[in-house]
Amino acid sequence: MPNPVLFTPFRVAGLEIANRIVIAPMCQYSAENGCTTDWHLIHLGQLSLSGAGLLTIEATAVVPEGRITYADVGLYDDATEVALARTLEGVRRYSDVPIAIQLAHAGRKASTNIPWIGGKQIPPNHPNGWQTEAPSAVAFSSDDVPPTALDQGGLERIRNAFASAAMRAANIGIDAVQIHGAHGYLLHQFLSPLSNSRNDNYGGTIENRMRFPLEVFDAVRSAFPAGRPVTMRVSATDWVQGGLEIAEVIAFAKALEARGCDAIHVSSGGLHPKQSIPVGPSYQVPLARTIKNEVKIPVVAVGLITEPAQAEAIVSTGDADLIAIARAALYDPRWPWHAAAALGGQVSAPPQYLRSQPSQYKNLFRT
Repeated sequence: MPNPVLFTPFRVAGLEIANRIVIAPMCQYSAENGCTTDWHLIHLGQLSLSGAGLLTIEATAVVPEGRITYADVGLYDDATEVALARTLEGVRRYSDVPIAIQLAHAGRKASTNIPWIGGKQIPPNHPNGWQTEAPSAVAFSSDDVPPTALDQGGLERIRNAFASAAMRAANIGIDAVQIHGAHGYLLHQFLSPLSNSRNDNYGGTIENRMRFPLEVFDAVRSAFPAGRPVTMRVSATDWVQGGLEIAEVIAFAKALEARGCDAIHVSSGGLHPKQSIPVGPSYQVPLARTIKNEVKIPVVAVGLITEPAQAEAIVSTGDADLIAIARAALYDPRWPWHAAAALGGQVSAPPQYLRSQPSQYKNLFRT
């Protein structure tokens, strides 16, 4: 395929990326007291050599109680900042791929066990658990301890924590911030009427329900250096009757755009255990396309994008500006290499690996 769009450069605000492939954030549940470990150095190190245009660090909690599990990464004090800086130093010694970080708060979905030990909520009286907080005292599951509804002081504390984490990210040279407003976590909980039953200025209409997520965006944008992108990940629908719908998410996207958001990463679901998702290849791409038709800022599509021709079709037809891969990259950390070989594109590769280039792909690697 001559000149595949997937392997053309793209600019997001002041950040130039080499191609349209984003490695999406993927929790590793391998941190110690919020600090990244050697596992993260190995994990991010291999993905930094994947040939993707942008690498995103996993959901990183802005306060300890915002972690999904006790083994999640944080960026909320000097210790977590030093640990992440050490990880980045190791990665960047051998890779110049731009690196983003996803800043997050899990809200009512926090205080859970790691997935391979069941992933259920851990009660507050357990050593690895804590009391969760959310827009309203509505539990995710009937088996969960209900969260505490955030008061005005709590909202201010969390908003400031997002800003502080953004400043720490800037201090250690992170190239971009993605704010996590999807998958049933705190900011998504504010957006959805299924989890937000407040009767103040933060509940009720979509204008009120998106107020706190917009305040968080404004705080992060003010704290992170101008020219470095600040983006938002959204769930475009809850896939549950009576839940958040795409028309409301379009209103949120337009409000973000007006405030200077640099891109929107479109996912879906995660808020309610009764969600019914029609999972299949590219199942979320129509959601990305719908939002892209309503905004002028870049849109990222994600969700069972596993084949090179599939990814190329998404960006070449204009369904989205970029594609993101997650589990596909865990399974095949060289996915962008193989996509470039299949489509006739080029990727950057470290000199140590140049001799691996198959003879039939003379122009696969940039040198």
